[in-house]
Amino acid sequence: MNALAATSRNFRRAARLLNLDPKLEKSLLIPFREIKVECTIPMDDGKLASFVGFRVQHDNARGPMKGGIRYHPEVDPDEVNALAQLMTWKTAVAAVPYGGAKGGIGCSPGELSRSELERLTRVFTQKIHDLIGTHTDVPAPDMGTNAQTMAWMLDEYSKFHGHSPAVVTGKPIDLGGSLGRDAATGRGVMFATEALLAEFGKSISGSTFVIQGFGNVGSWAAQLIHERGGKILALGDVTGSIRNKAGIDIPALMKHRNDGGALKDFHGAEVMDSSELLVHECDVLVPCALGGVLNKDNAPDVKAKFIIEAANHPTDPEADEILAKKGVIVLPDIYANSGGVIVSYFEWVQNIQGFMWDEEKVNKELEKYMRSGFHHTKAMCKSLDCDLRMGAFTLGVNRVARATLLRGWEA
Repeated sequence: MNALAATSRNFRRAARLLNLDPKLEKSLLIPFREIKVECTIPMDDGKLASFVGFRVQHDNARGPMKGGIRYHPEVDPDEVNALAQLMTWKTAVAAVPYGGAKGGIGCSPGELSRSELERLTRVFTQKIHDLIGTHTDVPAPDMGTNAQTMAWMLDEYSKFHGHSPAVVTGKPIDLGGSLGRDAATGRGVMFATEALLAEFGKSISGSTFVIQGFGNVGSWAAQLIHERGGKILALGDVTGSIRNKAGIDIPALMKHRNDGGALKDFHGAEVMDSSELLVHECDVLVPCALGGVLNKDNAPDVKAKFIIEAANHPTDPEADEILAKKGVIVLPDIYANSGGVIVSYFEWVQNIQGFMWDEEKVNKELEKYMRSGFHHTKAMCKSLDCDLRMGAFTLGVNRVARATLLRGWEA
């Protein structure tokens, strides 16, 4: 089941639990706007190349639309639609005043030079600049993009609209980015993990972990879990997977990675088959990479007791059913990885006010939002007698539905 079908299925289940009016249900599912643009740029060798860019703006009932820009060869309309819809529910679960959007360009960023990436980003921004804005739609980094990408977007947008630091989040600090933003999603994952384990009388200290993905989210989650006393038995990324039954030395691994080394060449662990990573023995499995990695084929072999969805849509609906029967507790993505959008909200607020926060304040506020989100999700689970995924979905959908009704959606 692709991401759009799975996301829409979860939405419809939540709508039934909430007993939403069928017309309102249909209205909430339809995107506000879908944009497709051709981005043609000169490559470094002088040849022209064309890339297709997308921006889907899903809903703005609760505030400006918000969502990342990803550069990846598999970016397509269905994926962007699904992720835009997820952002609508995620921002509502997080209780930040945003709607949902998502964008991307179908490309392989690792095969493009820095100058080619800059030209591509600027052309894409030129094509969508009149459809985004501080109070309209606020992009952020995602897979394949980073703070530098946002700096180029900000600069190009400002050529048309003047100085507008709040038009994108996830920017470099020197251009108005927030302290703590780089670690925000991974730190939010750590706070979410603490909240879930506490429900079962457990803590990060003394628990074992497997982390799939060692990019921004996975590496920060690994560092912060390690600092809290968690033992990381195995982890992997596109360069390979490694394990150490005594626990991987994360600071040493970070130094190895920052010096340009691949995971498989790290001397403090043994190389393992990447296909075994998700089914490795552990207390907590944290998928931090692509969607759909847990499916009907590997779900029966999952040995973790808890799954923290740090990636977007890592668990297929078929896998959800299998894991539920096994008694595996899944903390859903629309809550578990919301730390990034929460601190993006803090960055946006700081930019609008022209008053920046210190990192301690950012992290303290993030913890407060993550703990509140878990509390409200659990309350929905209790009142509707549902699992955590439906608890989060019903929480988000209900908040968006209420805002839509208050605005007068049938007028």
